Order: sequence, then C-alpha cells, then structure tokens
Amino acid sequence: MATNLALDDKLIEEAQRSGKHKTKKEAVTAALEEYVRRRKQLRISDYDYKAERRKRRS
Repeated sequence: MATNLALDDKLIEEAQRSGKHKTKKEAVTAALEEYVRRRKQLRISDYDYKAERRKRRS
C-alpha cells in the first residue's frame, strides 16, 4: 500500500542506522512490526485471569 508520510529525517536516519536497514521503508516496517509486537505483549500482561475463571464457574 502506497502511503505518504511526513517523518522526522533525523529519527528515520537513526532508525536506519540502529537497525542496519538499507531503506527507509525497511526501517519503518521494522518499527511498525516491533510496535505491534509490544502492544500485543502489553495486552497479555493486562489479561484478567480471575475474570476468566469466574466466567467458567457460571
């Protein structure tokens, strides 16, 4: 999907260097993948297992 974004040049260059990405697209894709992965991990830690147990008993 083609999308135009206004990105901070210094930030994208730093992301390219730190991730050793050859292109801006690679850097942005890697950053988005990492963001999604972290958000999923946060949801796991917020999981209310006690509420799930109460549902099973009902």
